[in-house]
Amino acid sequence: MPDAPSPAPQPSAALDAETLEFFQAVFELVRGGDAEQLGRLLDRGLPPNLLNQKGDSLLMLASYHGHLEAARQLLTHGADPELRNDQGQTPLLGAAYKGDLAMVKLLLDHGADVESAGPGGKSALMMAAMFGRREIAELLLERGANLQARDADGRSVVNAARLMGAHDLAAWLEPRLRPLT
Repeated sequence: MPDAPSPAPQPSAALDAETLEFFQAVFELVRGGDAEQLGRLLDRGLPPNLLNQKGDSLLMLASYHGHLEAARQLLTHGADPELRNDQGQTPLLGAAYKGDLAMVKLLLDHGADVESAGPGGKSALMMAAMFGRREIAELLLERGANLQARDADGRSVVNAARLMGAHDLAAWLEPRLRPLT
């Protein structure tokens, strides 16, 4: 008589304390930027798209905290650069907000959408413009960001820069606008 199939494992409603403690340690490791240890865990099968209670991915945390090598490890192991947190933000938006040019470049090189917009329709270019981050704005424009884009309130990139007091960047962007036909 053949063995009866064993019942499929039932999903647990809650993780045990040891597993939760491990995941907390992983998120702290990423916040601290320990790329070497993170790489070892990823090599052993740690899912690169883990989310914390706020919906922040490991890549979001590495990007936001400026840990380039940790972000590189995650991206190399398949982390999704478009994974949004509970507030609708992507790692690229966070890196543009923080002014981290190297991180913006890394994310774009690994498939981040130059046009993805976050809350209120603000794109990475709009974030860079709002905070006067010219080098990031230049890179985003080189990579195809739309200078004509508008946020949910109808503000342009140039308007957003002016509104936030980034007048020098607004003046630099303005001549790059294509006339609308």
